[in-house]
Amino acid sequence: MAVWVPLLTTAVGALSATAGVLVGGWVSRRNQRDQWLLDKQLASYADLLGHYAKFSMVLKRAHADRSGWDYDWGAWSATLASAKLLASPQVAAKIQELGVKVGEFLDQVARDTTVRPLTDEAFKIASQGPAEAQLALINEIRRSLGKSHGQLTTHRDRRGPG
Repeated sequence: MAVWVPLLTTAVGALSATAGVLVGGWVSRRNQRDQWLLDKQLASYADLLGHYAKFSMVLKRAHADRSGWDYDWGAWSATLASAKLLASPQVAAKIQELGVKVGEFLDQVARDTTVRPLTDEAFKIASQGPAEAQLALINEIRRSLGKSHGQLTTHRDRRGPG
């Protein structure tokens, strides 16, 4: 009988160690996947907001200078789709809202700026919808990162378009 006690103790110890390794590997893999997704999300959000800032400035400058302009709308569309693909449902909804507001903005400002440029005031008014949608998106992204990030209350950057 005394022989079974050490064998049973050894078997229980081996099973416990094996279970610990398996659970640890599962938790580690899940954490790595979550971190990878977070990194990809933040990169796609930064890319999306970068495109928005870039084409807004290109259009603002073209209207102010009465000059021509060009932009790679395929890259904007791909970035928009990529960001929605990676986003949580709440963030994806705000990305969709930004896309709609940008479409409305482009309907007003994407024109021949050498012949029919907008005034600074008209451009500023046209920029308000996407600027508000951008702020809502940024705040939703911040919420998705955790409560410690707080909420922004302004979308106006004195140097930017809106």
